[in-house]
Amino acid sequence: MVCLVMVQKSQLFLLLVFIIFSAIAAETENQDYVALLSLKNIWQNTPPSWVGPDPCGKGWEGIGCTNSRVTSIMLSTTGLTGPLSGDFELLSELQTLDLSYNKGLTGPIPRSIGNLKKLLNLILAGCSFSGPIPDTIGSLQQLLYLSLNSNYFSGHIPPSIGNLSNLLWLDLTDNQLNGPIPISDGITPGLDMLLNARHLLLDGNQLTGSIPSTLGLVQALEVLRIDGNALSGLVPSNFNNLTNLNHMFLSNNKLTGPLPNLTGMIFLSYVDISNNTFDGSDAPPWFPTLQSLTTLIMENTQLQGQFPVALFSLPLLQTVVLKKNQLNGSLVIGTTHSNQLKLIDLQFNFISYLEEKEAYNGTLKLEDNPICGVTGNLSSYCTVSLSNASYSTQKVDCEPVPCSSNQISSPYCRCAYPYTGTLFFETLSFSDLGNNTYYNKLEESLMHSFHSHQLPVDSVSLTLSNPITASSEYLEVKLKVFPYGQVSFNLTGISSIGFMLSNQTFKPPALFGPFYFIGDKYEKYTESKKSSRSSIVIEVVVGGSILLLVILLAGIYVLHTKKRAERAIEHTSHFSAQLDKSNKGGSVIKVKGVGWFSLKELEKYTNHFSVANEIGSGGYGKVYQGSLPTGQLIAIKRAKKESMQGGLEFKTEIELLSRVHHKNLVSLMGFCFEKGEQILVYEYVSNGSLKDSLSGKSGITLDWMRRLRVALGVARGLAYLHEFANPPIIHRDIKSGNILLDESLNAKVSDFGLSKPIDDSEGSHVITQVKGTMGYMDPEYYMTHKLTEKSDVYSFGVLMLELLTARKPIEHGKYIVREVQETMDKTKDLFNHPEFLDPAIGLGTTLKGLKNFVDLAMRCVKELGSDRPMMVEVVKEIENIMELASVNPDVDSTSTSASYEETSKRSSLDPGYSYS
Repeated sequence: MVCLVMVQKSQLFLLLVFIIFSAIAAETENQDYVALLSLKNIWQNTPPSWVGPDPCGKGWEGIGCTNSRVTSIMLSTTGLTGPLSGDFELLSELQTLDLSYNKGLTGPIPRSIGNLKKLLNLILAGCSFSGPIPDTIGSLQQLLYLSLNSNYFSGHIPPSIGNLSNLLWLDLTDNQLNGPIPISDGITPGLDMLLNARHLLLDGNQLTGSIPSTLGLVQALEVLRIDGNALSGLVPSNFNNLTNLNHMFLSNNKLTGPLPNLTGMIFLSYVDISNNTFDGSDAPPWFPTLQSLTTLIMENTQLQGQFPVALFSLPLLQTVVLKKNQLNGSLVIGTTHSNQLKLIDLQFNFISYLEEKEAYNGTLKLEDNPICGVTGNLSSYCTVSLSNASYSTQKVDCEPVPCSSNQISSPYCRCAYPYTGTLFFETLSFSDLGNNTYYNKLEESLMHSFHSHQLPVDSVSLTLSNPITASSEYLEVKLKVFPYGQVSFNLTGISSIGFMLSNQTFKPPALFGPFYFIGDKYEKYTESKKSSRSSIVIEVVVGGSILLLVILLAGIYVLHTKKRAERAIEHTSHFSAQLDKSNKGGSVIKVKGVGWFSLKELEKYTNHFSVANEIGSGGYGKVYQGSLPTGQLIAIKRAKKESMQGGLEFKTEIELLSRVHHKNLVSLMGFCFEKGEQILVYEYVSNGSLKDSLSGKSGITLDWMRRLRVALGVARGLAYLHEFANPPIIHRDIKSGNILLDESLNAKVSDFGLSKPIDDSEGSHVITQVKGTMGYMDPEYYMTHKLTEKSDVYSFGVLMLELLTARKPIEHGKYIVREVQETMDKTKDLFNHPEFLDPAIGLGTTLKGLKNFVDLAMRCVKELGSDRPMMVEVVKEIENIMELASVNPDVDSTSTSASYEETSKRSSLDPGYSYS
């Protein structure tokens, strides 16, 4: 008995020692605590959870830690007031500082901020900071994002910012900065040294002097905004060296001299050079060369002469604003204009005659032109009508409910306190502001981004009323974000949402272009309970109780996991037994790394397979978006009863996908075979199918280089199946509907229901029943029933032609392979027949490697399989073509994702899935 008591005491002592040492180990580094305590003492409205001496161990909201060191402070929209503390320099491991949308934060930025050498993100947007920007910011060598927009900073832009060689995003918009744009002189740095910068945003200040010609050296730039200042002099002649530029704003300055030369800027989509004092000149010759142009705004630029008719032939053009110029003569719109052209604004010019007006169905504004004084039916063009476009998110099949205490009803008729703010979109590649489809896509994109970052968001609501369309102004969209599963957000949720919007993590659909966000003060957040300052004895007892509870819960979890595994084995065995009955010779299903889901679980993840969760359908059935308890998004393919594939095919897809793992193959996460259901659970691939992108359904534009990347991704996936899978696998159903595009437009091959593993012992691989999709199917396989890897090569060749033409393989009775072959036999060059090429590919630009690509495609669709290349050879040739087109073929999926997110070119639309 004595021994037992001693053992128990010994165990209790060890437990106490363990708890005490654990508590000591969790303590925050003292210098970090001193810095945070300094902030707490000078700020008001700090989070209620900021109590106790251990910010890392006690869970101070908004504070992120790694190994007991503070690495992030994210306190967006929390109502903070007061100045910044100079003790910030003590946070030597800090990587992210986001204090955006706290209007109560005032005063200067302390110079000591330059000591935060590991800082990657400095985001102080939408506050009330003032004074000069300290030059010590130039010491933050690792900084990637610097957002100081919408404050009251004054003085000159520090030249030292040019030392931030890793900087991707510089936003100093809407301040009171003055003086020249700093440039380097060999001794002093300048902004022309930011060679990796993608976004340079200096608009809405009081900058003077000329535009430095050395900015033309920053060739990574994609967005340049220096509008709304007092810049003067000439536009540098070397600006057309900025060949990656998508958006250029020079408007509302005092620029003089000739119009800038934009020749060769093949990616330029949005141009605004309005309200400057350029020399009077005819339409510049570079107009028809900008094949990517969607919006041209040249109001009040002294443009003169005959209207440039060639401008209307640009394939992507949607908006032309040339008002307050000196254009004269006849306006000939004709029948060759872009089908996307929605707005032509020529008010206050000298247009005297309009030809073929019936050929144009968009908005034409001709007020204050001589033509408006001519008798005729031109009133609709000569009377300016104010925009009355509006939009408001509709309720989703629910009855509105009355809400109290200033709560607001969400789109799902749930009362809550939403987080609100305004999205300011700087560029739009559409003119039809009353088209609800665009705002629906924006809502879908926001929800996808919130879910993919596992934020507690239930729904969003957008409101648009009397949108601003004038040059140099923004489209303002009011945003409401509703909490999930509760009435209000906690502080962590608010900060995370604010950071996602302020740090440009959210990428809007390409139609909306770059944006910035200003959040409103949020006063209804769920408060965290303050930790009590209990004695060490109570803490030990509580700690011991928690430890025992953890052990107990761990035991319950192990038991639950074991039972769940047993149920999974039981269902898998039942599944295999049924396969044995329905498919003679069927073997037991063999899966590895693939989970079994119960039907009840999947119903929960998809809100009982609701219509709202449906994201695609096909001959096989429907695909639903689901969300795991962890917040991870999944795609759930559910077979419809009348068109279930055979049990063997279902089993085949599970087995094959459970043992093939490649970045260009869609990942299978699990399956369900219960109550007569056949359900597969995949990773969620955000941008839908290649078919939807080529058809325009998804709203994603694929230019030449993106199509090359897609082709390379598919080729690598197939080469893996043919050469590295054990045994090798023939897909048998390669088509654009079975190629999915992730958030970075990386291609992933999907739908392995028809796939066939090929064992060397099977000899000639003669297949009794030929399967596949007409138009993509290998004719040799169809005639002989002999299946080889070259059958996939043929289908891939058809896919390559589809990438070039955006046509279906068989359309209006014409077969794409035969059509292209006959054309090639005559001319040897498809580029001489632009009617075959998809206009969105970038016609009018140099499509480097096009001939090589077409030649490779035609070799892939040779009549005899023996004349076709192997997929490993195809991969190598496409890599060579990409090198020719100046694209790095060896970019892995991670770097591709980062690059694509930085360029802000992707659309985050929910996909139209086609897993079947």
